Amino acid sequence: MTIDDDMLLKARLRLPQHVVHRTFVAETVVLNLETGKYHGLNPTAGRMLDVLDCAPTVGDAAANIADEYEQDQATVTADLLTFCRDLLDRKLVEVVVAEGR
Repeated sequence: MTIDDDMLLKARLRLPQHVVHRTFVAETVVLNLETGKYHGLNPTAGRMLDVLDCAPTVGDAAANIADEYEQDQATVTADLLTFCRDLLDRKLVEVVVAEGR
């Protein structure tokens, strides 16, 4: 299933059970237990992952990150959508399906 930008902005993402991560000073390390692959994220990407995991939607996460970093929301949204697609491709996050849909 292909998810367009509008759908992704309204979606909630979460880390699946087969993904663990730990944040260090210089990076966040993400491990996909199914593939055994480690992924290193810089501090900004690590923060984006944390916000995505807690935010009700990707759009809300973009607004929170833009406020936190005092950056233009349109730029942050574009960057976050690219980041989300990369995480989805690597199966490091999953889309939460709302009940009743």
